[in-house]
Amino acid sequence: MIFIDPPFWPAHGTVFSHLISDISVEELHSFAAANGVAERAFDLDHYDVPARIYQDLIDAGATPITGKELARTLVASGLRIKAKYRVKSVSSVLERRWNALMPEHPRLGAELLERWNEPHRHYHSATHLLAVLEALDALTDRQTTLPVALAAWFHDAVYNGTAADEEDSAILAQVRLNKLVPPDESDEVARLVRLTATHSPSARDDAGHLLCDADLAILGGGPDAYSRYTAGIRKDYAHVSEPDFAKGRAAVVRQLLALEPMFHTARGRELWAARSRENLNRELESLLAGLTSS
Repeated sequence: MIFIDPPFWPAHGTVFSHLISDISVEELHSFAAANGVAERAFDLDHYDVPARIYQDLIDAGATPITGKELARTLVASGLRIKAKYRVKSVSSVLERRWNALMPEHPRLGAELLERWNEPHRHYHSATHLLAVLEALDALTDRQTTLPVALAAWFHDAVYNGTAADEEDSAILAQVRLNKLVPPDESDEVARLVRLTATHSPSARDDAGHLLCDADLAILGGGPDAYSRYTAGIRKDYAHVSEPDFAKGRAAVVRQLLALEPMFHTARGRELWAARSRENLNRELESLLAGLTSS
């Protein structure tokens, strides 16, 4: 079901309600789109909607409940996104992580955070960076080496949605880390960043295995996490027409499914391998069905 709380939260000269689903993010997106709620109003697990359309949304089928009831409903549904994954909280968490990693270089951390928070990013955002760092924590029991951690910070530091992004990010790493770490370490960071273009490290590349597995961990998320991932990817390529996006994305999904192995570490396979193939196959089927019907 779709629920909405009373307009109460002030912003932009009006007050806002929260619109949620207790079933799935897909149901929420579908209801919002059918009722003219802008995509930009979505905030990870709810839409912020202005008071002027509150009654319209109720008339369209949203159930009005109190703010406390809405919060409890969202938590009980399992769709609630933890506060640390929201933009301001993500930045605070990442700032603390950077200061623990490279405490003597706060300026570089601030620059990287500014890049990861660029407004044109949706999936490839600071939230993705935090997810990669947390996946590395899971793979290494929080013992990630400096080059691998830095490679995570730099791996999408340049993001323009082009084939040159990984190479440009690798070059940025070499330039920014020059004289901050030994040359062999900056070279290693750049090498690892380049690996994220193909996710095909060699059999004995333990550092490459860790970074590539962490970067692809989202593929093994639950249905709603995967839905948020694909929605973010689509927004990253909003300038591409639906048929062209479907063709391109289908090619990417096929490439991911062709990776053998998709996850290189034993822990990565345990955590994400089976569900990744389920998610990717389901997405590919949906993309191909859309192409057929268009």
